[in-house]
Amino acid sequence: VSDLLDDLEWRGLVADSTDREALEAHLAQGPVTFYVGFDPTAKSLHIGHLVQLMLVRALQERGHKPLLLVGGATGLIGEVVAEWVESIKDQVSKYVDTDGRNAAQIVNNYDWTVKYTALDLLRDVGKHFSVNRMLARDVVARRLESGISYTEFSYVLLQSLDFYELHKRYGCT
Repeated sequence: VSDLLDDLEWRGLVADSTDREALEAHLAQGPVTFYVGFDPTAKSLHIGHLVQLMLVRALQERGHKPLLLVGGATGLIGEVVAEWVESIKDQVSKYVDTDGRNAAQIVNNYDWTVKYTALDLLRDVGKHFSVNRMLARDVVARRLESGISYTEFSYVLLQSLDFYELHKRYGCT
């Protein structure tokens, strides 16, 4: 397992880890289900998606099971049309194995997000988040000077909801 993490780090595919030893131990326990998100910000994949797909492929080749999350809901933040979701789903399926024991599954967060109203999201998800911790996030801190919309600031709520649903539905860890 450490050779997997060493290889991923050597390739520049791991920027940060909160607890590398815990991650190594988790991966050593056997195949894990993991996810990578693709927001449909355009009709087609771009070079940034290639990095994610390389990571998915490396983990899948070592027996781990990928969930490819196409952000049909989070993509709506950028006013993206549903057609782009389908286009991205078709494209990512060409880069990973969608058959066999650890077949990649392509999922859409619209499927579980559609039931939430804004009030539901704030009540059920938002109550678990500290504004101070959200402000301390690097991505938020960098944007504070140039300006950040509430939509961008609260994006972490949707990402967290995604992880919760992927864990509940597919055992994603």
